[in-house]
Amino acid sequence: MRRLIIEEPVSRAAIWSPRVAWFALAVTLMAVLLIRFERAELGGGFAALATGLGLALAAGALSCLAFVRIWTEGRRGVGSAIRGLVLAAAILAWPSWHGFSALRLPALTDVTTDIENPPAFSRSRAALEARGGRVPPDPPPEERAKQRGVYARIAPLTLDIPPEAAFPLVQKAAANRGWRVIEAVKPGGRFGVGRLEAVDRTFLLRLPDDVTVRIRPRADGARIDVRSASRIGRHDLGANAGRIRRFLDELSNLALTVD
Repeated sequence: MRRLIIEEPVSRAAIWSPRVAWFALAVTLMAVLLIRFERAELGGGFAALATGLGLALAAGALSCLAFVRIWTEGRRGVGSAIRGLVLAAAILAWPSWHGFSALRLPALTDVTTDIENPPAFSRSRAALEARGGRVPPDPPPEERAKQRGVYARIAPLTLDIPPEAAFPLVQKAAANRGWRVIEAVKPGGRFGVGRLEAVDRTFLLRLPDDVTVRIRPRADGARIDVRSASRIGRHDLGANAGRIRRFLDELSNLALTVD
């Protein structure tokens, strides 16, 4: 006598979760590539990116629904639901980290080593062309106060070498950091101040940010101030402060090699 084995149906949510997650991955990667290689308007690129992340959230929700149906109704599809959830979590890991940074850090888009007298961005023709005619505005005092509270270690770098010797080190540090130098003015003139204007790009999306470096003479050497400003968005997620730290660390290491 044969026994009739009745298998429970597979949860439809479990079936659709990995499908939606794979589609979300494709949309997200396409959006990242469009933004990174400037193949689309930023508005369209970010809309596509938001769509991909929204689909990843939907895939995660489907996985959670599948787990509930599997637990309460005895349906099959645990493996499929887990695959969908893991893939959705992998897609959402990067924006989740940035979301955490947005909650942890103040909404700043302009950071400098000199809060009282920040370096001014050049208004030369070359600098304006590189920035599309934009000159980063000076932040109000309340934003500088926010910077002072959270980035107390962002401070000027003092070198015990003259400005003329510090200038090529600034240029080399910028090159080592992968900055695109727009303008470089040697220290000299009436006040002996030199400067370097550059554009740096974010790691993944390659969004442009503007940087200016000021070299001023001191009685015992040279003082280096840096200012970094984001072009896009209302929160830099700590990118400008990180850029300044890495540049000054690079410059310090180069200065140690000078006899």
